[in-house]
Amino acid sequence: MGNKAYKFRLYPNKEQSVFLAKCFGCSRFVYNHFLRLTTDVYAKSKKSLRYKEWAKLLIELKSEFEWL
Repeated sequence: MGNKAYKFRLYPNKEQSVFLAKCFGCSRFVYNHFLRLTTDVYAKSKKSLRYKEWAKLLIELKSEFEWL
C-alpha cells in the first residue's frame, strides 16, 4: 500500500492573508522560544522536559505575551 500526497493552493483575500501571517508568526515565535529553551535545558542538565512542563510553560508564555 502506497502513500498518497495532496497539494492544495490557497488564494486568501487581504484580510485572510493578514490573519495567516499573524498565525504563522506566532507559531514561529513559540517554536523558536521552545527550541532555545530545550537546547539550554539539555546543555545544563542533559535532560529534556516532559509534556506537562511544556504545557505549563506555554500558559506562562501566553500570559507574558498577550498577542499570542
